[in-house]
Amino acid sequence: MEAILLVGGRGTRLRPLTISTPKPLLPTAGVAFLAHQLARAGALGVERIVFATSYRAEMFEAAFGSRAYGVELAYVSEREPLGTGGAIRNAATALRSGGDDPVLILNGDILSGHDVAAQVRLHEDAGAEVTLHLTEVPDPSRFGVVPTDEQGRVTAFLEKAARPVTNQINAGCYVFRRAAIDTIPEGEVVSVERETFPGLIASGALVMGHVESAYWLDVGTPEAFVQGSRDLVLGRLESPAMPGPAGERLVLERAVVAPGAVVRGGTTVGRGAVVEAGATVVGSVLLDDAFVAEGATVRDSVLSRGARVGPGATLDGVILGDGAIVGPGNELRDGLRVWPGIDLPATAIRFSTDA
Repeated sequence: MEAILLVGGRGTRLRPLTISTPKPLLPTAGVAFLAHQLARAGALGVERIVFATSYRAEMFEAAFGSRAYGVELAYVSEREPLGTGGAIRNAATALRSGGDDPVLILNGDILSGHDVAAQVRLHEDAGAEVTLHLTEVPDPSRFGVVPTDEQGRVTAFLEKAARPVTNQINAGCYVFRRAAIDTIPEGEVVSVERETFPGLIASGALVMGHVESAYWLDVGTPEAFVQGSRDLVLGRLESPAMPGPAGERLVLERAVVAPGAVVRGGTTVGRGAVVEAGATVVGSVLLDDAFVAEGATVRDSVLSRGARVGPGATLDGVILGDGAIVGPGNELRDGLRVWPGIDLPATAIRFSTDA
């Protein structure tokens, strides 16, 4: 089976992490985020994946080459962003599948543990044009919802509402009949959510919903990115790409965690990173060559490459860009983002997004 992997987004919600690196390539539990998807796809028997690229397209092939995790890889880039549907149609030019073959569509910012093989079986058994993975959420009012009938057929795509008719939402993994992809207009900006799927339903085409509430996370925000990495390290979601066993922390090669340092809660300590004695790092992501000095506390935060936290400083829910420096005694909280290269000198002032 072939798949298309949508990786064209700019990841603006994750800045400054995505200034130099596309969101799907951000280190997540020790490897590029996409490595977890590629490894899982290979384990499921996917033989070939076409990357639908746009932003910093050249970096994807440089990262993975022509084959990774037992899967053959190809790359198709958009000159201008074409939306989800347009990107699928554009990437389909590199597919080899026949008209009735299933083609798996994966989003490059979703972590999911759902049973993809069961989704494909449902698609083929039903003879559907498209089969969507739908997940159930406690509060569907924050999402558009996707109702299904007793046979699992999708009946509508509904916008956000105060009283949703279902708690099922679109989870971003689709199985298309290959020929159905060719019904998407070529070279145009198209949204599958707002145009393709509602159009197929209106035409009477069979669109099925595979409802499964396994682990699922959209990692499009800094908070979710940290959570996804943390969950992988803790083993809440299994991944064949993990570079080490599940546990309280993942310490990569050349990293130094001094005796007396507390590093736990699913923290990743990147290559060459240092956590000094007396420091506490909980549920965070330390990228390569990051540094946490003695007496500092880092929680639910990301330290990008070469970022430094001085003695006695506190970070709680903070993103530091490449090479950013937080001097001794600073206290940063509440989603604050420090851009690459910024140097916050020693101070007793508290910084937060509410300040």
